[in-house]
Formats: sequence, structure tokens, C-alpha cells
Amino acid sequence: MRYILSPSLLAADIGHLAEEVKTVEKAGAQYLHLDVMDGHFVPSLSFGPPAIASLRRQTSLIFDVHLMVEDADRYLTDFVKAGADVITVHAEAVTHLDRTLYAIRKLGLKAGVALNPATPLSVLDWVLPMADMVLLMTVNPGFGGQKYIDYCNEKIRALRALIRERGLQTDIEVDGGVTLGNVESVLDAGANVIVSGSAVFGGDTAANAAAFLDILRKREARP
Repeated sequence: MRYILSPSLLAADIGHLAEEVKTVEKAGAQYLHLDVMDGHFVPSLSFGPPAIASLRRQTSLIFDVHLMVEDADRYLTDFVKAGADVITVHAEAVTHLDRTLYAIRKLGLKAGVALNPATPLSVLDWVLPMADMVLLMTVNPGFGGQKYIDYCNEKIRALRALIRERGLQTDIEVDGGVTLGNVESVLDAGANVIVSGSAVFGGDTAANAAAFLDILRKREARP
């Protein structure tokens, strides 16, 4: 199984985003997690397509775009043009999840489904084969720096079991409160794409990213 670090730019120094991106890229991060918030589905606002397009010119990292927005379908083309590689939408925020996932794939991108902590895995029953990745929120979305919700480990385990049972290769991404202190338990539960904001960009970004990547590489090297 491949293990991926996707640093969340939401926690980076807003005045030095390009430098922050280059730091995590140099450290070896594979993805860059870009949280797009509309002030409706979640209370906060964040960057949109123009900011992402500007960053796209600065890096070759995979742009892991997490749309925490209502009516995501109308923005898909904008994010493709901005340079997204993966677009993840919330099951709670789209009216026709099947249609939205199909639209993302038709645009040539990988498609992801995000679930809030209290959202049951059953919403994936009929669309799981269409999802390249499932993003399990391990905090309630909208703000960085929150504490990891412990019961989510059981949810990760249940999802990994479901993916194996169906013979799929779907990635499990975990977003919210992941730190160097708890990432091993998250990996043990079955996640393979790790989003971390404050624990990467808080303090020595290069050293923090390298520490996460060391854990992930050791995990990948296991027989």
C-alpha cells in the first residue's frame, strides 16, 4: 500500500504560501491539501481558484482539493482550470453524489468523497466503486487546530474492511487533528493518506514534514 502525506495549506503562513509549499515539497510531501470553504457549508472562508492557480505555477505537487462548499458541481471546471488533480466533495453537501463523482472523473481528475464524523459509511454503499479516495473527517469541518475525535478510528477500520471486502483499491484519507503523536494509530486503523495542517506548518515546517514522512516510509516498507 502506498502512504502519502498531504500537508494542509490552511495552517500555513498566509503571507508566505509559496515558500511554505516549496518547503514541504523539498521535504518529500507528495500531495498538497487545499481546503476550499464557502462560508455556508462550513462557517469559514478560504482560498478559491485564483489562489490555487497562482500556487500551481510554483509546484509540481499533486493538488488535493477538498471542496467544503455547497453546490460543488458549478465550480468543478474552475478548479480543473486552476490545476486541481484530485477533487473531493462532501456527501452532505451535494444533491446527486453519483452525478458529481461522474462529472469529476469525466473532467479527467481523481474523485473523492468526504464524510463528516457523524455521517455513516452507508452513504457510500452504491458509489464506493466510483471514488478513488474517501476522506474521513476526524474533526468537524471548518476550523484548523481541533482535537482528533477518537471514535473515528473505528470508522476508518470499518471502511478499510469494506474496501477489502469489495476488492477495491480506494485510498482512505484522514483529515483533522492528526499529529506525530497519533498518526501511528491512524495508520493502524487503515488510513493511507494523511492530512495534517498545524502539526506540519506549526514550528519547523521542514522538520515536521520530514518526521511524518519518515513514519510513512517505514510503514510502506513493512512486508
